Amino acid sequence: MPGFCRDCFSDAADAARRCVACGSPRLLRHAQLNALSIAHVDCDAFYAAVEKRDDPSLADKPLIIGGGKRGVVATACYIARTYGIHSAMPMFKARKLCPHAAIIPPDMAKYVRVGREVRRLMFELTPQVEPLSIDEAFIDLTGTERLHGMNPARSLARFSRRVEADIGITVSIGLSANKFLAKIASDMDKPRGFAVLGADEAVVFLGAKPVGFIWGVGKVAAARLQRDGYSTIADLQRADESDLMKRYGVEGRRLWRLSRGIDDRSVNPERETKSVSAETTFGADIASYKPLEKILWSLCERVSRRLKASGIAGSTVTLKLKTADFRIRTRARSLGEPTQLAGRIFAAGRDLLAREIDGTQFRLLGIGASNLDEAERADTADLVDRLGERAAKAEHAVDKVREKFGAGAVVKGLVFDGTRAETGEDDEEDED
Repeated sequence: MPGFCRDCFSDAADAARRCVACGSPRLLRHAQLNALSIAHVDCDAFYAAVEKRDDPSLADKPLIIGGGKRGVVATACYIARTYGIHSAMPMFKARKLCPHAAIIPPDMAKYVRVGREVRRLMFELTPQVEPLSIDEAFIDLTGTERLHGMNPARSLARFSRRVEADIGITVSIGLSANKFLAKIASDMDKPRGFAVLGADEAVVFLGAKPVGFIWGVGKVAAARLQRDGYSTIADLQRADESDLMKRYGVEGRRLWRLSRGIDDRSVNPERETKSVSAETTFGADIASYKPLEKILWSLCERVSRRLKASGIAGSTVTLKLKTADFRIRTRARSLGEPTQLAGRIFAAGRDLLAREIDGTQFRLLGIGASNLDEAERADTADLVDRLGERAAKAEHAVDKVREKFGAGAVVKGLVFDGTRAETGEDDEEDED
C-alpha cells in the first residue's frame, strides 16, 4: 500500500507503525494515495491558533476568541473544546463551562493578513485554488506531478509543514476524488491532520451518518427528511433517485448523488467575493439612534478598510439589525456607483438606520457592501457633487495618515461623545 512519512517524507513500510528513517508515527497510507488530487485545506482553530502563536504564554491554556457578556464564541482552541465549548455558543455559557479560560476579542485585520499568507503558499502549489473563507479552501492538484516532482499527496504534506514553519499555525488536509469527500476528510483527523477518503469507500463511510451530515442540509431540512423517513444517509442511498426528485425536486437529485459520494463540481478559482460586511453584538440592548450611529460609523470604517485592501468596491449597502428577541431586520439601498468610502457607506446606512428607530431594543448591528466591482470603477469624480469629491479626497488623505502613524492617528469627531455605547463581541467580517 502506498504511503510516506509526513515529517521526513520517506516511504512508509507496510507493517511499520513508525517511520524507519526518523521514528515519527505520522505515517500516511492509502490504497489510492497516488491517484487522488482534490483537497480541502482547513486551518486548525484559526483565530485561536494565531493568538497563541503571537502570545506563547497562551500555548497550554484554554482560549476563547469572542467577547462581551452577550456575544458568541468566534473560535475556541482545542483545549477549550474539551470543556464543551464550540463556535457560535453564547459567551455566558462558555464562561460557565470554563471559567478560567483566556478570552480575547477577535482581531479580524490580523486574521485576514495571516489567511492571505496561507493562501499565498497554496498558490505556489497551483492556481487552482477556490477559497471558501479566510481559513479554508479547495485545491485541485491534478496534473502537477511533473511541476513539483511528486504526487499531490506529498505536495500537500510539504505545504502543511511550510505553513507550520513559515507562518506558525497548523492546517488539516482532506484528500479525495471530489470536493464533497475532500471536505469530509479534512475533518477526520483534526488538528494537524491529513486524511484520505477514496470514492469507493464513500457509500459505506457515509451510510451510518445522519442526513444532516450532508453539506447544505440544515436543521430544518434534516427535520423534514426525518419526517419523510430519511434519518440516515443510508436511507437516502436505498431510495430511488426518481422518487427523491419527485418529492424534493432538484434537491432530491443532489441528495441522492451526495449520499453516494458523487460530486462533479470542479474547483473554481474564479469564485468571487459576494459581500464584505462587519457586525457587532452589544453589551446591553440599545434603542437610541445616537449610540447606534456611533457604532455604525466604526463598522463602516472596517468595511471600507477591507474593500480598499481587497481592491474592490460595492454598489449596494445593507444594514442588519437583530432585536432583543432575536428577530433579524435587513434593509438595503442601491448606490449610484460602486464605492469604497466609509463616508458613503455610512451615509446610506445611517438613513436606513434612522427609519428603524421606533423604540425597539437592538442587540446587534451590522453593515455590508455587495454587488461588488473593481476599485477602478469606484468613486469617480462627480462634476456636480464637488462636496462629495472633496470628502473622498479627505478620506483618502486620512487613510494615508493612518497607514503611516496608526489607526488612532485620526479619529472622526462622531466617536468623541461620552454616550458612546459599550459593545460586546465584534463578530466576524464576512467575505462570502
